[in-house]
Amino acid sequence: MTRLQVLGAGAFGLAALAAFVGTPVPARPGEIDVNQLAGMIAREEDHVTAIDLAGWIKDRKPGLRVIDVRPVEAFDDFHLPTAESVPLPSISHAAFKTTDTLVLYSDGGAHAAQGWVLLRSLGYRHVYFLRGGLGEWLDDVMNPVIPATAAPDAKEVFKRTVELSLYFGGRPTVGDRPAATPTSQRIEAMKRRGC
Repeated sequence: MTRLQVLGAGAFGLAALAAFVGTPVPARPGEIDVNQLAGMIAREEDHVTAIDLAGWIKDRKPGLRVIDVRPVEAFDDFHLPTAESVPLPSISHAAFKTTDTLVLYSDGGAHAAQGWVLLRSLGYRHVYFLRGGLGEWLDDVMNPVIPATAAPDAKEVFKRTVELSLYFGGRPTVGDRPAATPTSQRIEAMKRRGC
């Protein structure tokens, strides 16, 4: 091979290598594809609303598993219907089927979102977290409020919320939403009502 051919082959090799520089390597099983997760987050495919979850529970969505990632004591104090206690430190060791639809929740949603990342990195594909955590469930399912002056289309949408709220023992209200109270106080009020 002449010196020119060697230089040409080297240049070709560098050009081929340059095509891959900056190109993300597809994730192997058990690894996180950060670009895929970022896209899911941007498209809001990582979470469900409390109303969506209430509908899934009421309709007995096949394979649905509602996972409470809070400490066991908090779960024992109050938890969502059908929920299972799997504290966040144990989530990577839990036995789930790959076909299960997993919905994680925590007090505010942050720990559930972290659990979402962990389960996605383990290869589970049907994983969501409850967007606003337990507080969203208490506000939107157990104590939904619609202003008396709401538009007719909002009142029509609220009918489904009322149906779900009553199914779970909630108290839908027409009027103003009361001032925000801590989640722990709302849980205590629910327990006093027998919910």
